[in-house]
Amino acid sequence: MIVHSISPVFDKDSKVLILGSFPSVRSREVNFFYGHPQNRFWKVIASVFDEDVPVTIEEKKAFLLRNHIALWDVIHSCDITGSSDTSIKNVTANDLRIILDVADIRTIYVNGKTAYKYYQKYTQPIIERPAVCLPSTSPANAAWNMERLLEKWRCINDKSSCV
Repeated sequence: MIVHSISPVFDKDSKVLILGSFPSVRSREVNFFYGHPQNRFWKVIASVFDEDVPVTIEEKKAFLLRNHIALWDVIHSCDITGSSDTSIKNVTANDLRIILDVADIRTIYVNGKTAYKYYQKYTQPIIERPAVCLPSTSPANAAWNMERLLEKWRCINDKSSCV
């Protein structure tokens, strides 16, 4: 059983919550979200907000807070082989009320189908709020090139529909 050790990033001004499934091996090593250099999350989100890609953990936290984004994962602990979402078993979900009780979150987005599956199964029944599923920024999602990812992810900032 591996326990999620990365604290959520949010403050009272956060309006959007983005949830991944569970940190990759590399993210757990660097102790921050989307730590694998091949994951396109930071490139996508920086482009969506027309900013430079943040590099350090401090820059990433500042970027998120400046753009009113809360960031965490659906899963608190699980059995997982390496970074393979398909191997996830014995899930315990994070308690999103930690964020929702402080911030005025208007929309919840999940990064990929695995996060969406576990959100629907463990979290949505408790908090009774739907989430919008966006295509995964993982390099394993090779069917989605950067252009297609950006097309879908832009809705976070332009207030258009993400459907």
